[in-house]
Amino acid sequence: QVQLVESGGGLVQAGGSLRLSCAASGRTFSTYVMGWFRQAPGKEQKFVAAISGSGSVKRYEESVKGRVTIARDNAKNTVILQMISLKAEDTAVYYCAAVQRPWSASVGLPASYDYWGQGTQVTVSS
Repeated sequence: QVQLVESGGGLVQAGGSLRLSCAASGRTFSTYVMGWFRQAPGKEQKFVAAISGSGSVKRYEESVKGRVTIARDNAKNTVILQMISLKAEDTAVYYCAAVQRPWSASVGLPASYDYWGQGTQVTVSS
């Protein structure tokens, strides 16, 4: 079982940057596909980005491409979501998720993940 703890959220002005971090427990972190999702108030949870266990494969939601970078450090059991040029519509609770399965076409679906963090709030003021 994996426990995930997100950090790095906060209040930022439009155009600013934030770096979210997700720390995972366990000794087999590199076998987990990791994903980031976000949920704005009153809206469904949406995919942001995912990264394979080795870090060699990444996927991004179309609206964040070019503004968001996902990366992982398997030695530190950490996955990072670097966000730049933030917009008001990026305001949401951001969740880290993990699944111990090979990379698949379904990494963009919340139902594909078995473990979730508690979320970290990102608020972008316009």
